[in-house]
Amino acid sequence: MAGTKTFEVAPSAARLTGSLRDIGYDFPTAVADLVDNSITAGATRINVFTQFEPNDSYVLISDDGLGMTESGLIEALRFGSRRTYETNELGRFGLGLKTGSFSQCRKLTVVTRTSAKQRVIRVMTLDLNRIERTDRWDITANETSPAIERAKGYLRESPGTVVVWEDLDRVLPERYAESGWGRRRLRSLASKTAEHLAMVFHRFIAGDVDGRGEVVICVDDDKLRPWDPFAPDERERTVLSEQTFEIETEDGSSEVRFRGVVLPSRDRFSSLEEFERLSGPLKWNRQQGLYIYRAHRLVQHGGWSGLRGIDEHMKLARAAIDFDTDLDESFQINVAKMSVELPPALRQMLERPVQELCVLADDAYRRSANAGGRSETSKGSKASETALRDVGIALKAAMLEGATVPEFRKALATLRKRNPELANQLHL
Repeated sequence: MAGTKTFEVAPSAARLTGSLRDIGYDFPTAVADLVDNSITAGATRINVFTQFEPNDSYVLISDDGLGMTESGLIEALRFGSRRTYETNELGRFGLGLKTGSFSQCRKLTVVTRTSAKQRVIRVMTLDLNRIERTDRWDITANETSPAIERAKGYLRESPGTVVVWEDLDRVLPERYAESGWGRRRLRSLASKTAEHLAMVFHRFIAGDVDGRGEVVICVDDDKLRPWDPFAPDERERTVLSEQTFEIETEDGSSEVRFRGVVLPSRDRFSSLEEFERLSGPLKWNRQQGLYIYRAHRLVQHGGWSGLRGIDEHMKLARAAIDFDTDLDESFQINVAKMSVELPPALRQMLERPVQELCVLADDAYRRSANAGGRSETSKGSKASETALRDVGIALKAAMLEGATVPEFRKALATLRKRNPELANQLHL
């Protein structure tokens, strides 16, 4: 338009970087965001190191991935990097490296090497203390410190990248930075991080992602064992048929995959140790529900996303929901990749399969509870009871196929009222 003027208004570097520290990460989720970058870079081995030093503690996240060129490293340290993301890359906004890091520390350094033949190691640093002084988005090159020198040591023989966190003001506040409490705090955070990474990246650790092998992840030299919420090695679990739903997008449509699993009750697990391990970080009741995966990376672990409430009788019910990155907008994935919202259309589609899953989980729970209080019966009696129970399960599934959930509940209530003995024998 004639006569229109434009003015470039660059944000204050000092103010904006301070605000971006509070996006919502905790220590394990911040580390996980950096592990995303390592996996995208093709790493097969990722190590997280926590080092307590009075007033100089630091964290290193190293990988054996492709490394970064000088221009790539500068771009990686830009807030909102200008690079494009391929389908199913784990990155999204171009902010994770910076926001995840600065949620925990004030000084971020990236040490990287791209060539196996040439020992060229690049070092670049973003320091909040410097940014606050200058109010500029300055990156400094070739800084040094004991932590940075240790990071260089990991790249002496081969390519890769090491992210260095120093000045851990959010992890170890100044008054605790040289205390025994500080040492215990860092050790505790390392333990929680190991638990979180083993869960979030369990498919990558187990080698279950098509097109790539196993990814070894270690925390303070301890190799992580994948925590798969669906207990694939348990023979007594019940796996429902996978269902596929189509979600409309601006560019067409994309598929969402749903697979329900009813885990074995305690008495049917392979061992008490495995039953306790599979209870998960939040334990059985709070680990029931939906496990939502974005490009095979877990972004929600448990809960029903408002589809139903937590129920003791449903604690054995878990379901995987998988979507690709082209549905990020539909699922409202956030910067920290810790929060998703089910698309309204999908919520309606999931009502019936979730109800079917919960019916089967409730049945498994009640069988286990009843078994705990019964005396031993004859083989014929057990076979008869099992047959009736299976008929009941089949009847529930058939009723769900042909009716809405309210109609299903009404039919069950009518059967219980008219023939309570039969309903009891059928475990209805």
